[in-house]
Amino acid sequence: MKRIGLISDTHGYLDDAVFKYFDQCDEIWHAGDFGTIEIADRLAAFKPLRGVYGNIDGKDVRLVYPEHLRFKCEETDVWITHIGGYPGKYNPKIKSEIYQNPPKLFIAGHSHILKVLYDKKIGTLHLNPGAAGKQGWHKMRSLLRFSISEEKIHTLEAIELGIR
Repeated sequence: MKRIGLISDTHGYLDDAVFKYFDQCDEIWHAGDFGTIEIADRLAAFKPLRGVYGNIDGKDVRLVYPEHLRFKCEETDVWITHIGGYPGKYNPKIKSEIYQNPPKLFIAGHSHILKVLYDKKIGTLHLNPGAAGKQGWHKMRSLLRFSISEEKIHTLEAIELGIR
């Protein structure tokens, strides 16, 4: 079993509460728009970090983190990308791939809207942790925390960090 802390859209701001909420996690996954490489470095110094770059990230972040990250966690096929869309409204750049080769877990950021949706058409769970940073139009800063055991995604928790 792996416990995962999921964060996105920090935009250069990392609330100290993230370390409290992710203390019992085995890994942290960041769905893009770190804002600075220092945010990534702080998270990576705390727990093993997987992440993708977002549209606001500069060359420093893009040299370390890819646009798309696909991997196995336990026995679960995971795909993380920043601008991925959501069931019924996938980004045109990934639409054919997600339908031809769907992951079990699809994670995107970018929208600043916390979403947990199941795409029945392709059998994929979609997660977007919302935005943890202070920049953007969202009102509440948020995170997700969950566990993966073999192919089962469970104990999902939405965490509110406070008003932007």
